[in-house]
Amino acid sequence: MWMKNGFVKLDELEKAIKETTILISIMYANNEIGTIEPIEKIGTIAKKHNIIFHTDAVQAIGSVAIDVTKLPVDLLSMSSHKFHGPKGVGALYVRKGIKFDKFMNGGHQEKNKRAGTENVAGIVGMGKAIELAYENFEQHKNDLTKLRDYYFEQVTKKIPYIKINGDTEKRLPGNTNISFRFIEGEGLLLNLDLKGICASSGSACTSGSLDPSHVLLAIGLPHEIAHGSLRISFSKYNTKEEVDIIVNSLVEIVQKLRDMSPLYEKFIEEGGNQ
Repeated sequence: MWMKNGFVKLDELEKAIKETTILISIMYANNEIGTIEPIEKIGTIAKKHNIIFHTDAVQAIGSVAIDVTKLPVDLLSMSSHKFHGPKGVGALYVRKGIKFDKFMNGGHQEKNKRAGTENVAGIVGMGKAIELAYENFEQHKNDLTKLRDYYFEQVTKKIPYIKINGDTEKRLPGNTNISFRFIEGEGLLLNLDLKGICASSGSACTSGSLDPSHVLLAIGLPHEIAHGSLRISFSKYNTKEEVDIIVNSLVEIVQKLRDMSPLYEKFIEEGGNQ
């Protein structure tokens, strides 16, 4: 149901709706390739068919301007740690009039929807964190976008045979995902770790798996290219100097790993045509 850059195919989404469909749930922005989905259009489709619409906005909150009073969403979930708040606390926005069964039986906390003592410190910390995240938001987003694009520009200029995954415009400002041909993502991660650089080859949810990213496979990348993917996320605490360190490290590591690859050697012998 995904297009090349990770956008949901709206026509296929609508065709998938049945008489028994009661809920549509779509990520606001993909956690691996950063593509921001057409949430307004999806919500319009859901409303047209009288279906409840939930969006997982964990990746988007703090990076995208979101106003639930204007968006056609009924439910929206978020997680504090994604906008520099405390870990272990999140929130679910529920539009007035939407009813659902309680998540956990017991006491009457959280409007009788989830029993258990609230994590008050975490909740207060989350509230303050989201307040800070949207102070000078446009400036923060522009600065982060420039940093991300600078990284893409430098990697593209200095390392051949790569592919930027995800949309280059409708994308989270701090997200980058690049596939480096002829090498394994695991080798990249190990070598970057030795230099003190934290990165991933997919989502944190699948960090223990050696399989290529299901997201990259779903948007049409062959296994051998998907295996060489690297995801790096930037935040307001990162600098251009740090990006230069990452890029220079990648130049060295990618060449070292390719020099060990018989596939790369054969590719170069055959002329190195893309």
